[in-house]
Amino acid sequence: MTKPRLLLYYERLLPGTQLVNRLQDLGYEVRTVGVVQDLPAVAAAWTPLIIVADLEGTRGDVLEAVRRVRADPATAHVPVLGFHGTSAADLAERAQQSGVTLVVQDAAMTHHLAQCLARALEVD
Repeated sequence: MTKPRLLLYYERLLPGTQLVNRLQDLGYEVRTVGVVQDLPAVAAAWTPLIIVADLEGTRGDVLEAVRRVRADPATAHVPVLGFHGTSAADLAERAQQSGVTLVVQDAAMTHHLAQCLARALEVD
Protein backbone atom coordinates (compact mmCIF):
# COMPACT_ATOMS: atom_id res chain seq x y z
CA MET A 1 0.00 0.00 0.00
CA THR A 2 1.32 3.43 -0.87
CA LYS A 3 1.43 6.29 1.58
CA PRO A 4 -0.23 9.61 0.80
CA ARG A 5 2.31 12.18 -0.31
CA LEU A 6 2.74 15.44 1.55
CA LEU A 7 5.00 18.27 0.43
CA LEU A 8 6.36 20.43 3.26
CA TYR A 9 8.09 23.79 3.17
CA TYR A 10 9.47 25.24 6.39
CA GLU A 11 12.24 27.55 7.56
CA ARG A 12 11.70 27.63 11.32
CA LEU A 13 13.36 24.48 12.62
CA LEU A 14 11.29 23.79 15.70
CA PRO A 15 7.85 23.55 14.14
CA GLY A 16 9.28 22.16 10.89
CA THR A 17 11.21 19.21 12.27
CA GLN A 18 8.38 18.38 14.67
CA LEU A 19 5.97 18.34 11.74
CA VAL A 20 8.12 16.00 9.68
CA ASN A 21 8.18 13.44 12.49
CA ARG A 22 4.48 13.76 13.32
CA LEU A 23 3.44 13.57 9.68
CA GLN A 24 5.48 10.42 9.16
CA ASP A 25 3.86 8.97 12.30
CA LEU A 26 0.47 9.72 10.73
CA GLY A 27 1.45 7.65 7.70
CA TYR A 28 2.42 10.34 5.18
CA GLU A 29 5.36 10.14 2.82
CA VAL A 30 6.92 13.54 3.49
CA ARG A 31 9.12 15.44 1.10
CA THR A 32 10.58 18.78 2.14
CA VAL A 33 11.42 21.70 -0.09
CA GLY A 34 14.34 23.82 1.07
CA VAL A 35 13.87 26.72 -1.34
CA VAL A 36 10.38 28.23 -1.49
CA GLN A 37 10.77 29.20 -5.16
CA ASP A 38 11.01 25.46 -5.96
CA LEU A 39 7.64 24.68 -4.35
CA PRO A 40 5.53 24.95 -7.55
CA ALA A 41 7.90 22.86 -9.67
CA VAL A 42 8.32 20.16 -7.02
CA ALA A 43 4.56 20.06 -6.47
CA ALA A 44 3.95 19.58 -10.20
CA ALA A 45 6.58 16.84 -10.51
CA TRP A 46 5.86 14.95 -7.30
CA THR A 47 2.02 15.24 -7.19
CA PRO A 48 1.37 15.45 -3.44
CA LEU A 49 -2.02 14.96 -1.83
CA ILE A 50 -1.49 18.14 0.20
CA ILE A 51 1.08 20.90 0.68
CA VAL A 52 1.97 22.24 4.13
CA ALA A 53 3.82 25.55 4.20
CA ASP A 54 5.40 27.78 6.82
CA LEU A 55 3.89 31.14 5.93
CA GLU A 56 6.54 33.08 7.85
CA GLY A 57 9.38 32.25 5.51
CA THR A 58 11.98 34.99 5.12
CA ARG A 59 14.07 33.55 2.28
CA GLY A 60 11.46 34.09 -0.41
CA ASP A 61 7.81 34.91 -1.00
CA VAL A 62 5.80 31.94 0.29
CA LEU A 63 2.48 33.45 -0.78
CA GLU A 64 3.77 33.99 -4.32
CA ALA A 65 4.84 30.34 -4.45
CA VAL A 66 1.32 29.34 -3.37
CA ARG A 67 -0.17 31.58 -6.08
CA ARG A 68 2.02 29.80 -8.65
CA VAL A 69 0.89 26.40 -7.36
CA ARG A 70 -2.74 27.52 -7.70
CA ALA A 71 -2.16 28.95 -11.19
CA ASP A 72 -0.80 25.67 -12.57
CA PRO A 73 -3.63 23.41 -13.82
CA ALA A 74 -1.60 20.37 -12.73
CA THR A 75 -1.53 21.50 -9.08
CA ALA A 76 -4.46 23.91 -8.73
CA HIS A 77 -6.51 21.24 -6.93
CA VAL A 78 -3.88 20.47 -4.26
CA PRO A 79 -4.93 21.88 -0.87
CA VAL A 80 -2.42 24.07 0.95
CA LEU A 81 -2.30 24.09 4.75
CA GLY A 82 -0.41 27.14 5.97
CA PHE A 83 0.92 27.66 9.48
CA HIS A 84 2.37 30.66 11.31
CA GLY A 85 3.35 31.93 14.72
CA THR A 86 1.28 34.33 16.76
CA SER A 87 2.98 37.47 15.45
CA ALA A 88 1.26 37.54 12.05
CA ALA A 89 -1.88 39.67 12.39
CA ASP A 90 -3.00 40.06 8.76
CA LEU A 91 -1.19 37.03 7.39
CA ALA A 92 -4.24 34.74 7.43
CA GLU A 93 -6.25 37.04 5.18
CA ARG A 94 -3.38 37.56 2.73
CA ALA A 95 -2.70 33.80 2.69
CA GLN A 96 -6.30 32.95 1.83
CA GLN A 97 -6.26 35.53 -0.96
CA SER A 98 -3.15 33.76 -2.31
CA GLY A 99 -4.90 30.40 -2.37
CA VAL A 100 -4.00 28.84 0.98
CA THR A 101 -6.84 26.47 1.87
CA LEU A 102 -6.52 26.63 5.65
CA VAL A 103 -4.37 28.88 7.85
CA VAL A 104 -3.57 27.87 11.44
CA GLN A 105 -1.18 28.92 14.16
CA ASP A 106 1.78 26.77 15.15
CA ALA A 107 0.04 25.71 18.38
CA ALA A 108 -2.94 24.33 16.47
CA MET A 109 -0.63 22.38 14.17
CA THR A 110 1.20 20.95 17.15
CA HIS A 111 -1.88 19.90 19.10
CA HIS A 112 -4.38 19.13 16.34
CA LEU A 113 -2.34 18.10 13.32
CA ALA A 114 -4.59 15.26 12.14
CA GLN A 115 -7.68 17.44 12.41
CA CYS A 116 -6.00 20.33 10.54
CA LEU A 117 -5.01 17.99 7.72
CA ALA A 118 -8.51 16.51 7.54
CA ARG A 119 -10.09 19.95 7.40
CA ALA A 120 -7.72 21.14 4.66
CA LEU A 121 -8.48 17.99 2.66
CA GLU A 122 -12.26 18.40 2.86
CA VAL A 123 -13.89 18.78 -0.53
CA ASP A 124 -16.29 21.69 -0.82
